[in-house]
Amino acid sequence: MEKIELNNTLPKVFAGREPVPSDVWQCDLAFERGKHYLIVAESGTGKSSLCAYLYGYRVDYTGTMRFDGRDIRTLTIPEWCDVRQRHIAYLPQDLRLFPELTALENVQLKNRLTGHKTEKEIRDWFEALGIPDKIDSTVAKLSIGQQQRVAIIRTLCQPAEFILLDEPVSHLDDTNNRIVADMIMAEANRQGTSIVATSVGNHLQGEFIVKSL
Repeated sequence: MEKIELNNTLPKVFAGREPVPSDVWQCDLAFERGKHYLIVAESGTGKSSLCAYLYGYRVDYTGTMRFDGRDIRTLTIPEWCDVRQRHIAYLPQDLRLFPELTALENVQLKNRLTGHKTEKEIRDWFEALGIPDKIDSTVAKLSIGQQQRVAIIRTLCQPAEFILLDEPVSHLDDTNNRIVADMIMAEANRQGTSIVATSVGNHLQGEFIVKSL
């Protein structure tokens, strides 16, 4: 996948409201592979909705979204499964971890589907993020910041041309923000991947094309 396009897209819940300035909604916008984008938004402006639309979780929007020129509404279930396994990696704001499983088991669920990372690479990421002692802890016993780091590791355990990150560092301090940013950028550069990250204030560090929502 080389390009994601939005054409006059708008969440249906916003229909009839007074238009507000936006670089995303009701515009022509393209995310190109290899370039990195930061969507800066206030709460309630639709940043999580944007990610959910692009991942095929929701379709309650007007306008058109396209992957390499194809309207994503026409994708079949098997095609969406392929998109989610090989083309788009997604970190949702609510993380969607399984609390009864350990941190490592949550990551392995993804990696067993993709076979993308070795056990050593995964453990090295836990080490780099300062949570090697949490590998065998159930997610329910982790702090929200620790959970966010586990979810980031899981997100990177797949091949992708685009990585969608919905507030990826909202619960991290500056030090961990930089470590996460370096990790994500290194993986993106290795694969030629585009990063599309959202933020309401605590931005993922790095150089991005900034768009306002």
